[in-house]
Amino acid sequence: MLRNVSAVFFDLDGTLLDSGLDFHALRTKLAWPDKVDLLAYLAELPCPKERAKAADTIHEFEMAGAANSEWMPGAKALLAFLAEQDIATGIVTRNTRAAFDLCASRLGIPPLALISREDAPAKPDPTGLLNLAARFSVAPANTIYVGDYVYDLQAAAAAGMRSCLYDPSGNSEYSDQADITIRHFDQLASLLAGFNTR
Repeated sequence: MLRNVSAVFFDLDGTLLDSGLDFHALRTKLAWPDKVDLLAYLAELPCPKERAKAADTIHEFEMAGAANSEWMPGAKALLAFLAEQDIATGIVTRNTRAAFDLCASRLGIPPLALISREDAPAKPDPTGLLNLAARFSVAPANTIYVGDYVYDLQAAAAAGMRSCLYDPSGNSEYSDQADITIRHFDQLASLLAGFNTR
């Protein structure tokens, strides 16, 4: 069981939603090295014209994914559960606000506090997580951040938050870096049940 939880924040794509994004294909299209951090690499491009063209390609890629997004199993029910428990809830994503808005419109995402990459440095920088905690006046130590990728776990650790790895396959190579690992959102709801301390 999880005690002293005042807030649960989430990553977006690959966690709450599945947008079917193929980042390997995007790097291939951009002719960028495989496994490079897309946003960091974009920021370091020396030519403004090249940087703008690449930014447009990434934006189109994200918007196409958002247009095909679907809820991850149990995610919508978990958000409803957290609202019932009066646990502060929000999203910190490397996606753009436009991509989130399209997902929200398509899937009926309930109103949630959002930190997008326009609002703070991209994860693994912890600034977005800390800004959202400050917005709710919750202590980072009483906050859980849920994500599916190593940047999510690193950002949570740097922010002083507990990390929860969403790993539906059970095969993630990052599980040893997470405080909690779940394969379904029902597991997180069970861990939180009855411990509303906000």
